[in-house]
Amino acid sequence: MTLPPISSYLPILGWARSYTRDTAMSDLVAAIIVTIMLIPQSLAYALLAGLPAEMGLYASILPLVAYAVFGTSRTLAVGPVAVVSLMTAAAIGQLGLSDPADIALAAITLAFISGVFLTLLGILKLGFVANFLSHPVIAGFITASGILIAGSQLKHILGIDAHGETLVKLVPSLIEHLGQTNLITLVIGVLATAFLFWVRKGLKPLLVSLGVPKKLAEVGAKAGPVAAVVLTTLAAWAFDLGAHGVKLVGEVPTGLPPLSAPSFDVEMWRTLLLPAVLISIIGFVESVSVAQTLAAKRRQRISPDQELIGLGTSNIASAMSGGFPVTGGFSRSVVNFDAGAETPAAGAYTAIGIGVATLALTPLLFFLPTATLAATIIVAVLSLVDFSILKKTWVYSKVDFTAVAATIVLTLTLGVETGVSAGVLLSIFLHLYKTSKPHVAEVGLVPGTHHFRNVKRHKVDTLPDVLTLRVDESLYFVNARFLEEYVLGKVAICDDLRHVVLMFPAVNDVDMSALETLEELNTRLGENGIDLHLTEVKGPVMDKLKRSHFLDALTGQVFLSQYDAWVALKGGEDLAAAQ
Repeated sequence: MTLPPISSYLPILGWARSYTRDTAMSDLVAAIIVTIMLIPQSLAYALLAGLPAEMGLYASILPLVAYAVFGTSRTLAVGPVAVVSLMTAAAIGQLGLSDPADIALAAITLAFISGVFLTLLGILKLGFVANFLSHPVIAGFITASGILIAGSQLKHILGIDAHGETLVKLVPSLIEHLGQTNLITLVIGVLATAFLFWVRKGLKPLLVSLGVPKKLAEVGAKAGPVAAVVLTTLAAWAFDLGAHGVKLVGEVPTGLPPLSAPSFDVEMWRTLLLPAVLISIIGFVESVSVAQTLAAKRRQRISPDQELIGLGTSNIASAMSGGFPVTGGFSRSVVNFDAGAETPAAGAYTAIGIGVATLALTPLLFFLPTATLAATIIVAVLSLVDFSILKKTWVYSKVDFTAVAATIVLTLTLGVETGVSAGVLLSIFLHLYKTSKPHVAEVGLVPGTHHFRNVKRHKVDTLPDVLTLRVDESLYFVNARFLEEYVLGKVAICDDLRHVVLMFPAVNDVDMSALETLEELNTRLGENGIDLHLTEVKGPVMDKLKRSHFLDALTGQVFLSQYDAWVALKGGEDLAAAQ
């Protein structure tokens, strides 16, 4: 057995061989832009997760280096993201901790569990588990999460003390404390939010119209959040706004991330295990979707199983350096791509930039208003809210619409963990529901051709003593009984029937339950003097059938094509002899 090359486990060995000075310059420019964007985002997402601000910076250093070594995407930017930060806050909230040190340890432990889980999935090549979440359900969950995240930040914009992990609890709490609004905080929050919204759409065109080169204008637009941080921090310092009730970030420790270790408390692991699994799956789905989209634009490919290892080791690295769960971020990755990143080295350069910030810039963050960070989060997450998915699914599939709507409602009313768990269960249920009643069509021969089509949709020829049914789904325990009842129901209303032909062009598998059903169907038809035939059976399915006694007991025969069966049955050949 030939083992895969070591570069398949360490992708860095592949792209590093062709690394050039020009590539390094492209990566460095992209890293500078992403670093400028990532500093305020890291602080903001730590705030969202209910953690000290410096943990956001810590989660943006070693994880990027780990992904550069183990990840396969050339442009994916790993770090804290909004949805995972919200899920982190919800998971830690279940522990009922109040000591900041214990809360930080729980976040580190959550990142470690998630990292180990993702890495094991990658080693075992189980990336397919992400398929248990359908895209509409994911879209519904992310939309609901975006609303929850934006709503949770209103307390920082208003400068009040409100609580609630769900919309049902959060809205009454906000209303109850509305009278405590700090007007200065409100002004800062509103102005910062408005400024950041304008920066997204209006700053780049303005700079270009003023003669600034397009590339430099793009950098300026990406630096908008940094400008908001600088301006509001200077204002808070100059006017001593902290003395007027404006909540500030406060002291942020200076220095590189400390080496840390997760807790191995059994009760903590028991509580955090399910949230860690859900965070891992959601993070992987979001990350691999972004990575595949960006890779396709450059005709590159990624390995989903290796991506699991890349994200897993990134989370382990985050845990070992005082961070919290991370994944590939959509906005940062797009910025990284547009800025010209050529290899994962851009992420490593970004890590160096964040490391410099933790060494030199953290003292300057003391006077940063938390309202500014809240504004950064609100502007970032509102782009995640997409109610158009409701209209699309309503028009296309009422079943998918029900799943999306249920996911949104459950997430908003019962919390993110319940919402994503419901999403997974709904996705699985939808698959079982849709395949439990496979499409089965009675077909006939299109005149003048060798093609067979649905008798209800086309003008076709049929044989009076032959019933031909095309099965358009793999057969397994969920739908096997349906097929048997469908065939027997058709047989009951057909007079002078001598042959039943099952077309299997779309059947990719027949499990043991379905095999037993086919055997029972063959016996019952045979007792009524009706032969059962199969046509267009795929090779892997035929291989499985040959390992059973079904073909020996089959009253009819297996034809290579449906047209062969048509000719043989129409001609009244001695089928046993022909077999």
